[in-house]
Amino acid sequence: MQFVDGGVTAPVGFTANGILCGIKAGRTKNDTALVFSEKPCTVAGVFTRNRVKAESVKLSMRHIADGRAQAVIANSGNANACTGVQGAETALRMARSAAGELGIPADSVIVCSTGVIGQQLPVEKIEAHMHELAAGLSKQGHEAARVAIMTTDTQFKECAVETLIGGKTVRIGAMCKGSGMIHINLGTMLAFVTTDCAISAAMLDKALRKSVEGTYNCVSVDGDTSTNDTLTVLANGMAGNSEITSEGADFDSFLAALDALNTRMAMKIAADGEGATRLIECNVHGAKSVADARALAKAVISSSLVKAAMFGCDANFGRFLCAMGYSGIAFDPDKTSIWFTSVPGTKRYFDERKPFSVHGEHSVQVFRDGVPLEFDEAEASAIMHEEAVEILVQCGDGDASGTAWGCDLTYDYVKINGDYRT
Repeated sequence: MQFVDGGVTAPVGFTANGILCGIKAGRTKNDTALVFSEKPCTVAGVFTRNRVKAESVKLSMRHIADGRAQAVIANSGNANACTGVQGAETALRMARSAAGELGIPADSVIVCSTGVIGQQLPVEKIEAHMHELAAGLSKQGHEAARVAIMTTDTQFKECAVETLIGGKTVRIGAMCKGSGMIHINLGTMLAFVTTDCAISAAMLDKALRKSVEGTYNCVSVDGDTSTNDTLTVLANGMAGNSEITSEGADFDSFLAALDALNTRMAMKIAADGEGATRLIECNVHGAKSVADARALAKAVISSSLVKAAMFGCDANFGRFLCAMGYSGIAFDPDKTSIWFTSVPGTKRYFDERKPFSVHGEHSVQVFRDGVPLEFDEAEASAIMHEEAVEILVQCGDGDASGTAWGCDLTYDYVKINGDYRT
C-alpha cells in the first residue's frame, strides 16, 4: 500500500469540480463542489448523531438507503440547517439540478451543506451555475473541489492510497473539511471517500463503520457536534477486482487501506482546528480493551483544561489524569505513567504522501506508577512547543492500545467563533 496524488479523483472513473456560486457575501474562494462517477456505485454513509439534522443530511440519508449513488453535490457558506420546509425543498432542488446535468436519477445524488446554521440557502445561485459545474468535471477537478467545501479551514484536506486487492490495483481517495464543531460523536465533518474497488454495499458499510471508530470518531477540536456531519463512500467497481461480498483477505486489505486513509484525514482535521497552533496525539497503552484505551485517549484530548495547558506549553499532567478519571473507564491511577514526546521540527500540516509520526525520541516522563516525578520544566516546555506533540499514557490494566487526536485551545478560537455569523 502506498499514498498517491489525486484525492477523490485518484480512483478510476471519478471526476470532480468546484466553482464559486456566490452563496455567502464576500467569499472569493470556490463554494460549491461536485464529485461524479461515470458508473453507478455502491454507497455507505454515516451521519451526525445530533438530533437537529440539516436538511441535506435528512435527504442524503434517504438517498443512500438503497445502497446506490453516483454523485455528490456539496456547498459551503450555508448549512441549510434549521430551515424547515423551505430548506428541505432547497436540498431536493440541489439534487435535482445536479442530476439533470449529469443525466442520472435525483435519488442517486448525495447532498451536503456546511456553514452558517439557521439561514435559508440561496439555492438559485447554485442552480444558475450547475451547468458550469458539471461541464468542468475532470480528473484534475479535485483541486477545485477540495477548496469549495472549506469554511474556517485554513488548509485543504485530501488523501489517496493505492493497494492490491485480488491481484488488481485498487485506489481509495478522499477529501474532507473540518475545523470547528468537531467532536467524537460520529465523523464530525464533511468527508467524501471514493474508490474503484468492487465491494457490495453491505461490506462497504461494514468497512466504513469499523474504520470510523478508530479514526474520525477519535477526533475532537471543541466538543461541539455539528448538525451537518456526513461521511460517505462511493465504490464504482472499476478496478476490476472480484467483488468483495464477505469478510476475508480481500476485505481485510480494503479495510487496512481505508484505515490508513481515514487516519491521515482525521489527523489533518485535528491539526487544523480553529485557532490551533499544534496537533495533539494521545496514545494510551496497557488498557483492558481497545474501546477502553480509545475512550481514555478521547477524554484527554477533549478536555478544555488539557487543551489550554497544551497551548501554554504547561506540563500540567494532573489535568490528563483528571480527564481519564471522569471518562467512565475503570483504570488504576497507581499503575499509570505519562510522558510528553515530540519530533523536533515536525510541522502539524504534513504531506499526506509521506510517512508521518508524532511520536519521537525527544521525551520527558512526568508521572510514573501513580507518583509525580521531578522533571526539567524547560525541557518539557521545549517538547510541547513543537507543532505536533504526543501525550503517551501507559496503564497497567491490560494489553490494549488506542489513539485520539486533538489540538490546543487558543485565544483565536474565541475570536473566530465570536463573530462567525456576522
